[in-house]
Amino acid sequence: MFMIYWSIRIDGQELACSKEFTNECMAEALRFSESLRAEQRQGAVIRHITMSCENPDSVGHAGVADAGPEYSWKKRR
Repeated sequence: MFMIYWSIRIDGQELACSKEFTNECMAEALRFSESLRAEQRQGAVIRHITMSCENPDSVGHAGVADAGPEYSWKKRR
């Protein structure tokens, strides 16, 4: 899935916003984020526009995991 995150300023307070898109809608997500950037260029107080994705078919946990005993890496200079 894809998520678009952005913040807007209302009455001096930052408000975090987000919108979710399915895996099949990457182009739509990109168009949406570009529309936010266009509003920003026209003077809207929109900040921190970013896109994040997560693969639901990912194997294992996100982040760094301990390597198994079969993994052997050594830094060579």
